[in-house]
Amino acid sequence: MIAGLFLAVGWWVVALQGRRRDAKLRAERVRDVQRALFAEIRAYLAVLERDHIAEYGAAIAGRIETEQGYFPVIPTEHNNAIFHAIVGEIHVLPRDTVDPVVLYYSQLNAIGAMITDLRALDTARIGQERAAAMYRDYISMKLGAIELGESALAAIRANMDGTGRINSPDADRF
Repeated sequence: MIAGLFLAVGWWVVALQGRRRDAKLRAERVRDVQRALFAEIRAYLAVLERDHIAEYGAAIAGRIETEQGYFPVIPTEHNNAIFHAIVGEIHVLPRDTVDPVVLYYSQLNAIGAMITDLRALDTARIGQERAAAMYRDYISMKLGAIELGESALAAIRANMDGTGRINSPDADRF
């Protein structure tokens, strides 16, 4: 009887330890995913802010309108490598974080589609004014990405440990 009781208590202890270990591993995974997304989003926002995208976009749109045949080369952007790597695990993120992060990356997809459209643009056929308007829309989408990115960063900061509280000693770095 004592041996049976000892075995039963042992099973409970092992089960509780397993649950605690699983919860700790899940919390670490959530933090790792959030840190990676945070870094990727912050890097793109830093580039947009460094380049003063609103002023730059206005200047380029003006050149498109005034310089016959001018249209800038628009490079392909790949600012979502980490998101694509973890998209299958997006469910590990806290619910309050998922929506702003997905909205931000949806905006990046829309920007990518706009880049494709701009590259195929025939300015001689559509005219300089319409080409400039499309370029302004492209810049507007980038400015929207800044707003959505800041919302995503705020959501990640607020859920650094998955509970809605910032408990990490290095949370200020995020």
